Amino acid sequence: MEKYWIFLFGLIPQTLFSARMFVQWFLSEKSKKVVSPVIYWQLSLIASFLFLIYGWLRADFTIILGQFFSYYIYIWNLNILNRWKSIYRVVRVILFVTPAIAIIMLAITVGGDISHLWKGISYGLLLFGTAGQLIFAFRFVYQWLYSRRLRESILPDGFWILSIVGSISILIYGLIRLDPILILSHSVGSITYARNLFLNRNGAKAADSAPNNTIV
Repeated sequence: MEKYWIFLFGLIPQTLFSARMFVQWFLSEKSKKVVSPVIYWQLSLIASFLFLIYGWLRADFTIILGQFFSYYIYIWNLNILNRWKSIYRVVRVILFVTPAIAIIMLAITVGGDISHLWKGISYGLLLFGTAGQLIFAFRFVYQWLYSRRLRESILPDGFWILSIVGSISILIYGLIRLDPILILSHSVGSITYARNLFLNRNGAKAADSAPNNTIV
């Protein structure tokens, strides 16, 4: 039987992940457009750090894989928002090297054999869960590529579409795995993703319909 303290630990990063979405949602509703606030990326980085630990405790390969993909993109967004360098250098170094250290420690701990990370999970379910995590993680890769081109932190339509598809996939995976943390996370997340997509679309329509005041 799974130790309850592991789920209790998992609630900490999950609460932070939920908090980042509600804060971003609130600020977007207030601004009448989708915004990419600093606190969203700060909470993301802290939560991702803790969720990596939860994935190890839960012995779930898909959770660990999903976090590694987005971790450094959180740092990039903080940097483009001029907040990464405001963190104490020692803390920055620790945050930056933590994923690499985690991989090294993982290899040392299991002697190169990481098969226990998917022990008890069928290959079909493993592939499905991994696909969901990859889609969910790729939203940040998409966001990074989009923002990098414009040289500012933006949360575009594609980010929210990938969020919805990935979230639903992970929710199904969590239901099959009977993982309360994944179920709690992704049962409400799609609501905020859909609302942000709606705000983005409305903002684009408003911009297109606005009168052109350019003097020629």
